[in-house]
Formats: sequence, C-alpha cells, structure tokens
Amino acid sequence: MPIHWFPGHMNSTRQAIKDRVKAGLDVVIELLDARLPGSSGNPLLAALTTGRPALKILNKQDLADPSQTAAWLAHYNAQPHTRAIPLDAGDKAPARALIKACRELAPNRGDLAKPLRVLICGIPNVGKSTLINTLVGKRAAKTGDEPGITKIEQKIVLENGFYLFDTPGMLWPRIAIEQSGYHLAASGAIGRNAFDEAEVALELIHVLKRRYPDALQQRYGLAELGDEETVLEAIGLKRGAKVRGGGVQMHKAAEALLIDYRQGLLGRITLETPDEMTAWRQAAADEEARKDAQREAEKAADKERRSGRRQASSGDA
Repeated sequence: MPIHWFPGHMNSTRQAIKDRVKAGLDVVIELLDARLPGSSGNPLLAALTTGRPALKILNKQDLADPSQTAAWLAHYNAQPHTRAIPLDAGDKAPARALIKACRELAPNRGDLAKPLRVLICGIPNVGKSTLINTLVGKRAAKTGDEPGITKIEQKIVLENGFYLFDTPGMLWPRIAIEQSGYHLAASGAIGRNAFDEAEVALELIHVLKRRYPDALQQRYGLAELGDEETVLEAIGLKRGAKVRGGGVQMHKAAEALLIDYRQGLLGRITLETPDEMTAWRQAAADEEARKDAQREAEKAADKERRSGRRQASSGDA
C-alpha cells in the first residue's frame, strides 16, 4: 500500500527552504530518526540544498540498535562534505556538539561580520523542536507527539555569529520506496489518517520477526511466532483488544504495537541497514525507469495509431 502525506504547509516549507538557500546558507542540519536513518532522509531536501555541507544527526539514538547506529554513522561520514553524529535531543552535552560540528563544516564563517547561517530540517515528529529547546535552554519551539507541530520558519541566535533557521517538518510528495513508507508510518512521522494502522503493524511485525524476534516474544509473552496476522492477534489478546465471540479487534492490536514501538518498549530497534536502503533505492529507480519506458512506448504507439488514421483518411479522400 503506497503511503503519502504532504499537507499544504509542507509545500510552503519547500518554498521557504528555496528562499533560505537563495539568501545565503552555510550548513544544512538534517535530523534523522536513528531507528530508520535512510527512510527518514528527505530526498527533496537534498535536491533543494545541493552543494551545501551537511550535518546528519541521528536523533533518538537511545531507541535504536547501537550496532546499526554505528553502521549508519560510518555510511554517512564516508560521504563528501558530510558529518554525522548520534544524539538524544533531550541531552544537553551532545546537543552542543552539533555547534562544533557546524563550525568545522564552515570554518571561514562564524563571527559577527560573517555569521554562520545554518538551516535545520527534518521529517515531522523527529524531535527537532525538542533539540532546539535543549540548545537554547528554554521553550523556543513547540513540541508534541503528533507530526506537523511547527508551521512557520524561525530564526534563532544560538551564539554570537551563529544563526539557526528552523523550518517545519517536511516529507516529500511521493514516497517511492514502499518500505520507507511503512517505516515512516510506524515511527509516527506520517499523519494517522494517511495509512491503515493494521497494515503498518503487520509490516512492522515482519521486520521484527526477522531482526528482533526476542523483542516480540518477551514483550508480549509469546512462546512462538507464527505468521504476521497470528502474531498481531496474539498481541491483541494480550492487550485486551477482544470482540464478542472471541475475536480480536485488529485495529486496537495494531495501535498497541505501534505505541509500544514508538515509546521504545520493545527495546532498541533499527528497522533498516545501509545496504538494504541502497537496494531499495535501486529497485525504486529501476521501477521508475520501467514506468518511464512504458509511458514512452505508449506515447509512440498512440502517435503511430494517429498517423495511421490520418493516412487512411487521406486515402479515402
């Protein structure tokens, strides 16, 4: 099931980023969800800020698998003009580390004459507002557990010669990688009305069974793991999501699982690896190329049919 969610204010955010780049920008901070570091990376942001040094922050690292966080940090740090650091947005000390990293990415800026101009972006509900409040030391940005809290751009002076431009959380109009859509929905980055919770929960169980089966068994007291629907039904029974006749209300079971996952109650879990993300991106690109070729072939066939009809009409005349 394709999952897309691009409210009107996100289009305004896209234009705001274009305007900020045009006005002058030295470093782009992108907050990523450490549980899905590839899927939470915004390809639209990358296209809008091409050529600017990038700082990738793997936020919520306390909820992610440490070994996979290390693999993702190595992946991003191997890219040119890019730094990557992990942090928990509510922790003061590592949050300050991003200022140092930004100064290293733009060493010729950062005084009053040439202030360091930094744009901070991220998908909805990734913890950006919490990070800003931690940096500033007061409530400078609204926070919440629903995507889309921040709605307008803010300019924040973190230090003398260091300007931080905060933008609302933004996705991209079409999520081409199906797995990314499911992972974003499971993490809470997509509005709940844009997807079917039971379907997302089944996909989450599929990943957990393969990567972290013990997490499911221990959290829900399951002696064994059957297929995805059987597991979700068992979770529903454990969480009291029963209906008359002994059945299970799958929507409530799915909601219970997604809440447990988002709150870290299943343990430290990362849903994807760099190699998987590379393969998914290639598959999506191949599929897009196939569709483009098909569209071109259909256009050519349609053109040939129209030409044939014109010739037949000329012959009749």
